[in-house]
Amino acid sequence: MLTDTLIALGANLPAPDGAPPIETCRRAAAALDGLCGLPLRALSGWWETPADPPDPRSPPYVNGVARLAGLADPAALLAGLQALEQGAGRLRPYRNAPRSLDLDLIAVGGVVRDAPDPVLPHPRAHLRPFVLVPLAEVAPLWVHPGLGRGVADLLAAIPAMPMRRL
Repeated sequence: MLTDTLIALGANLPAPDGAPPIETCRRAAAALDGLCGLPLRALSGWWETPADPPDPRSPPYVNGVARLAGLADPAALLAGLQALEQGAGRLRPYRNAPRSLDLDLIAVGGVVRDAPDPVLPHPRAHLRPFVLVPLAEVAPLWVHPGLGRGVADLLAAIPAMPMRRL
């Protein structure tokens, strides 16, 4: 069983300083190193994907996954991720709105919980190619703790999405 923490990174709008989404994601990945005392163990490549769900107002996303060594309190991790998003100018005008930075806590080891926030593992990660493809790069043997299925099996069970490695 994986005893690390998995975080999805994404962005599709420039940062307040004008940095492009890939640069915002790179900065966020660097900031994740040491979050809640957890060092960055691995970082996937960057992938460009369309918005999901499709939205004509939304430019393509840059997505990746970071693997932090070890486990920490999920609530503290969520608070740290939200602080990083806020620092990158994240706004939430409506659900699934384009964003300057999106950080999702995918898994904290084998923790399974429905409440309080954050729900773990992330309730939709197993349905998202833009999470699973980069996740497979940093944790190819990861098994969804709630479903008992590996990342390769999860990917095979969902429709493919157009993805381009950056």
